[in-house]
Amino acid sequence: MSDKIDLRFGSNDVRLTPREWAIALPAIVAVLSLMPVVWAFIEPLRLEPDHRLPFSLGNDYWMYGRLCRAAAAQGKTLVVGDSVVWGHYVPKEETLSAHLNRLAGEERFANLGVDGIHPAAMLGLVEHHGEAIRRRNVVLHCNLLWTSSPRHDLSTEKEFPFNHPTLVPQFAPRIPCYREPFGERLGIAIERRLPFHAWKKHVQIAWFGGSDVASWTLGHPYECPVAAVTLELPSPNEPPSPRPDARPWAEQGLARQSFAWVELDQSLQWRLFRQAVQLLRSRGNRIFVVLGPFNEHMLTEESRAAYAARRLAVEDWLSYHNIPYFCPDPLPSALYADASHPLAEGYELLARQLFANDAFITFDRSRK
Repeated sequence: MSDKIDLRFGSNDVRLTPREWAIALPAIVAVLSLMPVVWAFIEPLRLEPDHRLPFSLGNDYWMYGRLCRAAAAQGKTLVVGDSVVWGHYVPKEETLSAHLNRLAGEERFANLGVDGIHPAAMLGLVEHHGEAIRRRNVVLHCNLLWTSSPRHDLSTEKEFPFNHPTLVPQFAPRIPCYREPFGERLGIAIERRLPFHAWKKHVQIAWFGGSDVASWTLGHPYECPVAAVTLELPSPNEPPSPRPDARPWAEQGLARQSFAWVELDQSLQWRLFRQAVQLLRSRGNRIFVVLGPFNEHMLTEESRAAYAARRLAVEDWLSYHNIPYFCPDPLPSALYADASHPLAEGYELLARQLFANDAFITFDRSRK
């Protein structure tokens, strides 16, 4: 008789029968499906005036979805866009939506900007995590900075890391600089349709520094993972890291730029921005686009002419599709921190210009 032990039948082995699997699998699916729903009741969502997604939660798309649902449920006008909307150089009280609220005399506009987002990622964010953005007034910011070079446009063939890669289209259209293996892309495409996965990432980002629990415990061997989940979230006024230099661009010593603009008819970011507009409209939203204001003071004469041609092309497209928009003149030079971000006084001036714009006034009244 052999002394070799068949480990398949060891004392710690658990083997389920087909009938037991038929019971266990639905139970597991139910728990995974219900956990994100139950967690929303466990973790309080403390919304402050002029609230925005905390900087360190910029990749927390589950939290972004919660903010969308809360703002939509309150009937607010949703201001959607990149770091220009989020307010990279200003506190939350000085963002565009905050100044619009001040002029409106009530908390009417919600800041749904995300620092570091770009049109290719914004499409995925709205599609998979912004389902609550339906039948609402949406102010959508269009930043042509994302067409200012093949790298910004993601149309360069050279691979490089960029923000929010899990939000961009994984297969079509092709993003030349995105070289993830097929298996990784397929996994991402599946996971972003699973609420449990987004919730799991939320827990990891909010309390475990972005790591999974197993990796976190290796670096914190004497700490309890359960105790780390404090349910306390970062402040919406948490500054970006590294902290930006909130001075006018000229005082920072930034030079004028000659951008290698991508032709709009070849631009990947412009194509995906248009898809985001079409997606939002298909959900019954009323869209108002704010185009710019880009810091044309920072451009060389040749680059300024190229920007003007692209701005006019965008205006033509918006007009053709009957999308109301506002394309303001450049703000005073001292009100910009860089090529596209206003400082606090710049946001205030832009908000005043919007409330003096007939198309915006008509759009704003349509929410009632």
